[in-house]
Amino acid sequence: MLAQTTDVRALEAPRREINYINYEDKTMFSKFATAAVAATLSLAASAAMPGADDYSFEPVNPEMKKGDDVTLAVRLTNKQTGKPVSDAVIFKTRADMAPDGMAEMESPVTPLPSKEPGVYVFKTDLPMAGRYQVTLSAKVQGESETVTGKVIVKATK
Repeated sequence: MLAQTTDVRALEAPRREINYINYEDKTMFSKFATAAVAATLSLAASAAMPGADDYSFEPVNPEMKKGDDVTLAVRLTNKQTGKPVSDAVIFKTRADMAPDGMAEMESPVTPLPSKEPGVYVFKTDLPMAGRYQVTLSAKVQGESETVTGKVIVKATK
């Protein structure tokens, strides 16, 4: 009978190559991971929080007859949601004819009560036909920055 020969190398467990990561590689990876997490959190926070640029004023009626004590209504909306913004505090207003090159033609602006959410109503004088610019500054609840906007309306004869 023939003796069987066994190759001892075949019985040995396969050798695994061990990848050694030195200390510098670990700290570099740690710094990169920390920077990536910080950047992600920063972007998420800035996208979630509205800023003053996320709001806009628009005239409810962009054209009206000239005259004294004209009622002017302006809607404040959140651009991200498209919803009207209620309970904003309008603290500064100005109406002038700047679009027609007559910024010195300023009219007084007086707030009036509004019945519609997000609509702010004012009384002003539009003594002559032309374009008027209404500048508004408001504080919106939950917003640290002042929301400022300009609305152009046209007075007709």
